[in-house]
Amino acid sequence: MGQKTEKDRMHDVCETFSYDEEKVNRVQLRVGEVSGLEQLFKALSDATRIKIAYALTIEDELCVCDVANIIGSSTATASHHLRLLRSIGLAKFRKEGKLAFYSLDDDHVKQLIQVAYAHHKEGVRT
Repeated sequence: MGQKTEKDRMHDVCETFSYDEEKVNRVQLRVGEVSGLEQLFKALSDATRIKIAYALTIEDELCVCDVANIIGSSTATASHHLRLLRSIGLAKFRKEGKLAFYSLDDDHVKQLIQVAYAHHKEGVRT
């Protein structure tokens, strides 16, 4: 990426300070509603966890051993990442005999991953 010149930087900022007080007040009352949401994005910002979440959009359920092989890690590493996804409510878990299976918590999580993937495939625009 090239460096922006001073002229380039001036195009993406207001040239005078002015704001819509009514709009600002209305939105300020609502922005607190997203408190805690950053944890979801923080968890998904890890390359390994996003791969796991994406894998769980392809297959509805995977055991820890499957996940470890998909991401090329140990079962301990896969289990660590899956537990984190579970702890923030992105994944759910069930045990069947000696196997531990994980799936996405609900369709909202699947849609979130799919929409983010579709946006990514469109390409980054500046």
